[in-house]
Amino acid sequence: MQRLTSFGRAAFALLFVFFVSVVQAKEVFTFTAIPDQDETQLQQRFGKVASYLEKELGIEVKYIPVKSYAAAITAFRNNQVQLAWFGGLSGVRARLLVPGSEALAQGYEDQFFKTYLIANHKTGLQAAEKFPENIVGGSFTFGSKGSTSGRLMPEFYIRENLQKSPDDAFRRVGFSGDHSRTISLVQSGAYEVGAVNYKVWERELAEGKIDTSKVQVIWSTPEYPDYQWSIRGDVDKTYGDNFKQRVQQALLGMNSPELLAAFPRQSFVEAENDFYQPIEDTARKIGLLD
Repeated sequence: MQRLTSFGRAAFALLFVFFVSVVQAKEVFTFTAIPDQDETQLQQRFGKVASYLEKELGIEVKYIPVKSYAAAITAFRNNQVQLAWFGGLSGVRARLLVPGSEALAQGYEDQFFKTYLIANHKTGLQAAEKFPENIVGGSFTFGSKGSTSGRLMPEFYIRENLQKSPDDAFRRVGFSGDHSRTISLVQSGAYEVGAVNYKVWERELAEGKIDTSKVQVIWSTPEYPDYQWSIRGDVDKTYGDNFKQRVQQALLGMNSPELLAAFPRQSFVEAENDFYQPIEDTARKIGLLD
């Protein structure tokens, strides 16, 4: 009889530990970000963001890295993460998959984002205000297939100005996977021309990672809306009333020089889903959204 009692106590203790762990797991707030540049830099940036949000929200917050833009969207759809730092197109895709989801905040600069076309110096291409139609016939690399600045917007302007698809305009088309890699490939001459997020270009230029004797900017797109923080529409049910609003306020209050420099952004400002309608319309126009 004593054995049964001991067994029962042990079973109860295990059940209690399991119950507590489940409750704690539900209280963890997780987020991710599109892998648009070097993984080490992403870990440094978003590790700091996780610490900041944990302090502001009063619950455990974890950053979960992903390997691709598609993986970030899938994690958001499957509720593996509740918040994500998306590009314009990936944010549109994610919010369409999870009704009620909202864009909460964007960097001040994300209201006026740009893509740079960059070229290896051996091409002889020079910087100009007009779209460089003489890039036809060369080799061209985009960034990720799901990138707004690395694929969607440059492809739109290629089609608009050349009246050709990229595959018809260039002898070879590639997808580097991220903006840092695009710069490296064009600088090395592996591709003659590429499309890159202007913020990544300017940061790596300031850090001395770009050899301007080998690669330069030859054209800039007009401005468009891009990166934003998007949150699932069901977070208040999981984390309590007004949680979404609390997250938004925390993001808007993320104003320490260290955090802002990690993005880099001047500040964070409010965002709304409607701000990204031009991105959705453009993606549908060139067949990147059904």
